[in-house]
Amino acid sequence: MSQDFVIEAFPRDDQGRGASRRLRREERKIPAIIYGGNKEATAISIWHNELKKALENEAFFSHILTVELNGKKESVILKDLQRHPYKPILTHADFLRVDKDHEIHVNVPLHFINEETAPAIKLHGGVANHQINEVEVICLPQNLPEFIEVDMATVEMDQVVHLSDLKLPKDVKVAALLQGEDHDLPVVAIHKPRGAKVDEAEEGEEGEESGEDKE
Repeated sequence: MSQDFVIEAFPRDDQGRGASRRLRREERKIPAIIYGGNKEATAISIWHNELKKALENEAFFSHILTVELNGKKESVILKDLQRHPYKPILTHADFLRVDKDHEIHVNVPLHFINEETAPAIKLHGGVANHQINEVEVICLPQNLPEFIEVDMATVEMDQVVHLSDLKLPKDVKVAALLQGEDHDLPVVAIHKPRGAKVDEAEEGEEGEESGEDKE
């Protein structure tokens, strides 16, 4: 992984809705929690604006993060994030501890490459229909990819790319596929726009009629 994310954290003793509001209003921090790893959950607070800025980077969601608390560091992943229903404000974050010997479940973004230059799109007027933009993977923390590429260069018209078609890094598994073939969901497909199909059908009908008239 090419980027490190370090989160400065502070102990949090006061809990409850009122304490959380004061924390956000007076200290510009938000409440959060670190849990898992056979340890007790730890209530913390983190800087609101620093977390908000970090979230602008897509990689933050699929990285092993470092939380610094009282001079100690813990490796975590972001498991849940709560936001205000209508204001651009974060309200709570959940972090799950990880260690190098235990697999983790993380949603990783899909990056669709060579889409604009794919012959089915560039030459034949097809349109890519994305069904999903991220996928849950299972792997050891050190094998966690920032993203998974989906190469559209050789995808043909009306071809559907499924989860089982994804090229995964070594020792990375797609969680859904472990549940059976019924969970091999479509990822992306290239189809002609609906209007174009109708026009082609009408042109075909007109050609048939012309042939009948000649008879």
